[in-house]
Amino acid sequence: MPHGQVKAAFSRGTAPGPAPGARILIVGGGYVGMYTALRLQRNLKAELARGEAEIVVVTPDPYMTYQPFLPEAAAGLISPRHVVVPLRRVLGGCRVLIGEAESIDHAKRTAVLSTLATEEEGTGSLELSYQELVLAPGSVSRTLPVPGLADHGIGFKTVEEAIGLRNHVIEQMDIASSTRDPAIRDAALAFVFVGGGYAGVEALAELQDMAHYATRYYHNIEPTDMKWLLVEATDRILPEVGEDMGRYTVRELRRRNIDVRLETRLDSCEDRIAQLSDGSRFPTRTLVWTAGVKPHPVLAASDLPLNGRGRLKCTTHLSIDGAPHAWAAGDAAAVPDTTAKEEGAVCAPNAQHAVRQAKLLADNLAASLHGRPLAAYAHKHAGSVASLGLHKGVAHVYGRKLKGYPAWFMHRAYHLSRVPTFNRKARVLAEWTLSGLFKREVVSLGSLEHPRAEFALAAGGGRPGPGSRPAREGGAGGGDKDGGTREGGGTAEGSP
Repeated sequence: MPHGQVKAAFSRGTAPGPAPGARILIVGGGYVGMYTALRLQRNLKAELARGEAEIVVVTPDPYMTYQPFLPEAAAGLISPRHVVVPLRRVLGGCRVLIGEAESIDHAKRTAVLSTLATEEEGTGSLELSYQELVLAPGSVSRTLPVPGLADHGIGFKTVEEAIGLRNHVIEQMDIASSTRDPAIRDAALAFVFVGGGYAGVEALAELQDMAHYATRYYHNIEPTDMKWLLVEATDRILPEVGEDMGRYTVRELRRRNIDVRLETRLDSCEDRIAQLSDGSRFPTRTLVWTAGVKPHPVLAASDLPLNGRGRLKCTTHLSIDGAPHAWAAGDAAAVPDTTAKEEGAVCAPNAQHAVRQAKLLADNLAASLHGRPLAAYAHKHAGSVASLGLHKGVAHVYGRKLKGYPAWFMHRAYHLSRVPTFNRKARVLAEWTLSGLFKREVVSLGSLEHPRAEFALAAGGGRPGPGSRPAREGGAGGGDKDGGTREGGGTAEGSP
């Protein structure tokens, strides 16, 4: 629908509003997708009630994952269900469609979708028309052609992967405790993390903290028996918190007997042996890959303009450059950073920008429908915080550097204020309070991944022995769901 036609429709009515039946398609249910839909259903409340507008959210999961809490969920400090926000509950004025966008033809205003029912129906993909498009599919894990990675790597981008990794780590401790083979024991107690960004460092620190605590319940495992290794290809970790805090983090991790290898790459992990570029070899049953993200494949399957890194070219108004009625923000969007000193700089793909961009995007989209002027996005990076385990952290906020308990407290306070809905805030705060009063839970519930195993055994089928349950996709404990339509977080989900 040409923009002029929308304005003409307004001029004929008594009250400005979208043209009858205007459909706003939002691809992605992460930070940008959820916050944009939430604000749009408020901005267009009257139009939605009169049936003059419709908001459709296409997302592979019926919930939004608050990714900064994934490390704490993996460590058992927060319940998994409190890390996610149910979209149908908070987006009562929207139509939530569980599926993925396969391709987009914006010239024709159509998107090809696959839903949960697509395969069951056997009728092929669904073609959905729209008038306004918000493209916020987020990013997917960036992998490299490392031999063995697809077979043995574990991702850390979804709540399923976080809980699967927790179960896997505890299961490896159970294997080490019961085996009589020294080689199996050593491999089970070796944990390798690749990537020194927020996801890798926080996941490693929280899980090492949890495993260290859990050893008190194993009669034959001491904390010093475990090997924890962080591999980073550059010369620093956590670049978002500054060089000084990055060096402090390396010292803190090494003080906890965590082997930090800078300027080192993973060359191979075939046969469950991590081979590094410095010649080291580590037999391991746990290899976690957190080495960055890349744009979602649906961007390349569209006719929308992309920059050299595969992100959507956007204006400061959060519209896609040269594509009327198309909008984007978050990981998928290259939004000009008007506060940066460098010419041509774009906003970093982190949660700090994603949440703020989503709100302005919704306001600008509604303003364009009502014929009002648009506002430009401008936000100066406030700083970053990161947790390094219980009561430990680093922070660099508004030029001030904090470490230890104060940084950890700031990390929790900030993210508690940012997690969506009062319901989730109250539940997370209650769990933190209870965890301070009682001992940490260190039980593995890996059998939840195979709920039919017991019934299959009763019905005459076989069941694998302890420690050899069928591996989830990705090998040892669950791999990435490549191609999932997710948004937000990027490599700096810890940013305030």
